[in-house]
Amino acid sequence: MSIVIRTNGLTKTYGTQNAVDNLSMNVRHGEIYGFLGQNGAGKTTTIRMLLGLIRPTRGDIELFGEPLHRSPKELLRRVGAIVEYSGFYENLTARENLLIHARLMGVHKPNALDEALDLVGLLHETKKRVGQYSLGMKQRLGIARAVLHYPELLILDEPTNGLDPIGIKEVRRLIRSLAEERKMTILVSSHILSEIEQLADRIGIVHKGKLLEQISFAELRARNRKYVEFQVSDDNKAAMLLERHYGIVDYEVLDEGRIRVYSHIGEQGKLNKTFVEHGIEVRKMAPSEDRLEDYFVKLIGGGTIG
Repeated sequence: MSIVIRTNGLTKTYGTQNAVDNLSMNVRHGEIYGFLGQNGAGKTTTIRMLLGLIRPTRGDIELFGEPLHRSPKELLRRVGAIVEYSGFYENLTARENLLIHARLMGVHKPNALDEALDLVGLLHETKKRVGQYSLGMKQRLGIARAVLHYPELLILDEPTNGLDPIGIKEVRRLIRSLAEERKMTILVSSHILSEIEQLADRIGIVHKGKLLEQISFAELRARNRKYVEFQVSDDNKAAMLLERHYGIVDYEVLDEGRIRVYSHIGEQGKLNKTFVEHGIEVRKMAPSEDRLEDYFVKLIGGGTIG
């Protein structure tokens, strides 16, 4: 499978701080790649370097197998992008905004504007001025502008940021359709775990400017461990019972009296009975498995995303 984006040792330094630190990543042809990290992790800085908006301090970028610095204009013509907020002339209609962009990009295909507007569900909203659009409509119009010239690669920086649940669902559906119907390679950055989990084929996790891991969701699901989670009145006593009575050492004590037991799956009834017999109130018991959030938190060494 060909590599559409490849970085090697990509670094961006501001003063003494590395906003992006020796980042080496690859995005494969035809996939939706989730670029996941907390706010301030270095996602937008990386994307700005990929798009030639800022220069790396060190490191290399290849797009479509070619070094970006050698022929940036030719390579970036094959890329569509939204970086942060999609700015428009709000006193103009959607069609008028796209027409300006089409002329700048040299797009001459007669039906290009209608196709882009239809793709994002705005073909019948063209009489409104963009200033009357909702945030979700503006975000969809931003995607229409990004795909107007039929790019091979689409880069979306936090495309669902600030949207309500309906807007998030619409943008998610749109991203999937672009990948499936137009066969675009898509890099989508986000700090929202659930969105990346529902969209991406593969993820790269970035933290404090460093790429910690790249992994496919197929690998991640195979790696995820099943467990039984108990919520008890006394987690210290419960942990001691697990070790003394059953020799269980593969467990994890969390907050709010929660204990995850990774062995003895299917024997939760017996464990529950032991807790109760020793005066421990069991408030909750549920079999489950690790989620992306669990994996992320362990990878970055604690904390939360967002």
